[in-house]
Amino acid sequence: MELLLRRLALAVGLACGLLGAQAPEFAQQYRQRLAGAVDELTRIVATFDAEAAGEGLSPDGAIQRLEANGDSLAQARGRDMAEDKARLNRLRDALEAYASGAPVRRLVGFFQSYDAQTARRAFADFQPAVPTSYESAVLAAVAGLLGWMGTHLVVWPARRRWRARES
Repeated sequence: MELLLRRLALAVGLACGLLGAQAPEFAQQYRQRLAGAVDELTRIVATFDAEAAGEGLSPDGAIQRLEANGDSLAQARGRDMAEDKARLNRLRDALEAYASGAPVRRLVGFFQSYDAQTARRAFADFQPAVPTSYESAVLAAVAGLLGWMGTHLVVWPARRRWRARES
């Protein structure tokens, strides 16, 4: 029984380590999607800003004009543009946090400022990769150790009862 539990803990630890090693790859794929979203939103906002300038309006003035318009389509366009501008600022901040952070700090930053829509799309297209970076090795070791310790913690009461019966 003792040997079985040790092997179970090792298997769980290895599985957790393999899963943990994928975090940097997911973060890298997420960051690529984030950069793409920033590029596209920048293009959309720049086009809107140029259209506003062509009408002699500031971008904020153009949004206010759209939102005040009696046409529901124009009102929706104004709300959407305001949301796009706000999202662009959030995504730029998140991308900057990735660019300026240390490797493990980038992963922490992901959880602090991630964009749910971008993360869902990145996860839907996620392709696991072989961990080859220092960051992946550290995360694999930490996740593996936590999985091994967690398994020992979960089976600890059963081991105590089993040992008490043997005595």
